[in-house]
Parts: sequence; C-alpha cells; structure tokens
Amino acid sequence: MIELVIMLALGIFIILYRKNPGENVYKFFVSSASNLYEKYAPYSFKTVRAKAKELGQEFTTRQYISQVVIFAGFAGVVAYLYFYNILLSIVYAIAAITVIPYLAYLRCQRIYSEFIFEQIETYTTNVIMEFNTTQSFVKALEGVRDSGIIEEPVLSDLKKMIDMSYQNGTIDESIDYFNKKYPYYMVKNMHQLFFQITKEGARDAGQSLENMAMDIDALVEGVYRDQMDRKAFHSKFIKFGVALFFLILAVQYMYGTEKYIELLDMWYVQLILHAIIIVNALFLLKGEKYYNEDVGVE
Repeated sequence: MIELVIMLALGIFIILYRKNPGENVYKFFVSSASNLYEKYAPYSFKTVRAKAKELGQEFTTRQYISQVVIFAGFAGVVAYLYFYNILLSIVYAIAAITVIPYLAYLRCQRIYSEFIFEQIETYTTNVIMEFNTTQSFVKALEGVRDSGIIEEPVLSDLKKMIDMSYQNGTIDESIDYFNKKYPYYMVKNMHQLFFQITKEGARDAGQSLENMAMDIDALVEGVYRDQMDRKAFHSKFIKFGVALFFLILAVQYMYGTEKYIELLDMWYVQLILHAIIIVNALFLLKGEKYYNEDVGVE
C-alpha cells in the first residue's frame, strides 16, 4: 500500500512537471490556487480578505502553504494512530486541508469585524464632538465625513446617510439605514438620542451627549476586555482540543498495540473511531467560530 501511494505521488509530480516545463511546481500550485480562489470564492470572503490584506494582516502564500503542511501532517498522524491505515491517513489529511479556506474566512472576518468596530467607535465619538460645535446632526455628519478619519466601507455609508437626509428633508430614514447596516448598541443609542434632540428638543443636550460619550467609552472598554478574554480562551481551547485526539494512545496503552489492531477488524469499532475524530474536529471548529465572531455586534 505504501509503495502504491509513493508511486501515485511521483506520477502526479511528473505529470505536473512535464505540463509546466518552464515553471516550477511551487509556482504552479500557487497560480492554480489563485485561479480557483478568483473563480469560486464568495464575494463576502473576497471583501473581508481584501481588507485584511490592506491592513497587512493577511497570511502570505508561504504561510498558507505551511498551514497546509501542518494540517495535513497532523491529520495524517492522528488518522494513522487511530486506524494504522495509510489510505485513511491520506483521506483525513485531504479533509483537513479542505477546512483551511473556512478557517481563513473566519480569521479575515474577525479582522474585518475589529476594523469596522474601530471605525464605528470613531464615528460615534466624533459625531458627538462635531454636534457640540455645529448643533446640527447633518452638519456633524458632514464634519466627520470631511475629517478624513473614516475609511471605506463606513465612509460610503456615511455619505449615503447625508444624501438621504437632504433628499428626504429628515434624518429618520438615514438613521434607520445606518442602524440596519451597523447594528451596534452604541450606534442605535446615539442615533436615538439625536433623533430626540432633533425632533423633540432637549432641555440639556450637552449633558445628554456627555453621558452618551461616557456610555460609549464603557461599552468599548467592555468589548476590548471581551477580546482579551477570547484570546486567552482560544489558546487554552486549542491545546485542549488537540490533546483530545491523542487520548487514543491511552486506550492503546491499556489494551496493547497488537490487541488494539485486532479490534480494528470490527466494523463498529472503526465507526466509533471515525465518530470520535469527527466530533472532536467539529468541537474545534465551533470554538474557532466563537473566537472569530463579530466584535461588538448585538
């Protein structure tokens, strides 16, 4: 079986090399992966990945290749320790590699979410400051727009919000638009306060805005504290999840390797082992999803 796998791998390598005589195999794989990404990757993934790259936090090609090697190697070793079967090791190694795009999406989504949250924090804080000067919500929005501190995509939505306010002669629809686009607690509360000040008036708008600014600071502090807690949890969680896969070694120690291999002839034993690997993998993926969830969104 091992000889067959080696011959198959060599055959694939030779075919790729013969088809691309002027290009090394590394570049061929990189270009092929790029073409597949451009053709099949969802628009949402491309958006968040482009922003992660713009922020300088996207993985390089070599980092992705290292990730492929690590995932495939880990999955292959785990599968071999469970089944002592090279073919199943290869199947699990390939399955592990297919998870990498999903993990990349989660990581880019977290980076994008953190960026948007920082932009929203900047937006709310500066709108309050501008309003204290202009005493006009729309003028405050224009001041924030022209300040150059807001970046895309929030900047485009801010401009649309201003246009909607002038077109409708009221801030109602523009506020509703922005609240739905960015469903953050501090956005909804700030807009509600401005709505009341604009429509109903307020005896002490300055004090109300100062209290709102303090609420925003407290909320932001809570969100950043949650990020630190998630990071600490993530490190421990990964170590625990990886350790779960190697509990099979304890079983082999108790039964003896030879007795364990004999048990593998029973179909239901193999079914149980497959279930253990899949459940552990889903457990890790669920933890990754929790760690990379949207920052600050209700």
